[in-house]
Amino acid sequence: MKIKHVFFDLDHTLWDFDRNSVLAFDKILKQANVRVDFDDFIREYKPINAKYWKKYREEKVTKEDLRYYRLKDTFDQLNYEIKDQLIDFLSVEYIRQLPNFNYLFEGTIELLDYLKEKYYLHIITNGFEEIQSLKMKKSGIYDYFNEIITSESVGVKKPNPKVFEFALSRAEAEPSSSVMIGDNLEADIEGALNCKMEAIHFNPDNNLHIPKNIPSVNHLLEIKRYI
Repeated sequence: MKIKHVFFDLDHTLWDFDRNSVLAFDKILKQANVRVDFDDFIREYKPINAKYWKKYREEKVTKEDLRYYRLKDTFDQLNYEIKDQLIDFLSVEYIRQLPNFNYLFEGTIELLDYLKEKYYLHIITNGFEEIQSLKMKKSGIYDYFNEIITSESVGVKKPNPKVFEFALSRAEAEPSSSVMIGDNLEADIEGALNCKMEAIHFNPDNNLHIPKNIPSVNHLLEIKRYI
């Protein structure tokens, strides 16, 4: 790869979303005295959240609907009666608390230190604009990146080509000299490849079947083999 620009996804790629999300929910559910079995809550919430994020990427639900219904559906699955007012409170408080937990995937800082000497580094994220920069600042990685592109600032979401085209333009980068690194095959990898960028898939749980033509790593430091 003749790479000059490295674009990263943030959540589930550098910033350990699942771990930080569990910690945020543990705090807010206790504070709100929501009496559910916490392990059951997380088990039900994760696939429901993933379902609504897919709908959000496809412009089938709004941000407000995503925030509300991922919680509403989880409580419904648990047969836990809860008032809409409390769900609304939890949805807001979760977003407020989430950036206060800042675990990164193992190897993040070492990889960024290695790459920053050779490449221009950027972020492309579908995450909510109001907290993505805060997550990066509190976890100590904000200053590694030249451009931070949120889908909300573009008006569409990955894998829409407009997001990648906007990011390339902002970074003054050519697709042929750019690589996208992310965990989501559809949003990150297919989206980048469709814009003629290179792509590396991050698969920390080693639980996805990856096409042979797509470089894939289970640990971030394995990326050094490719760029």
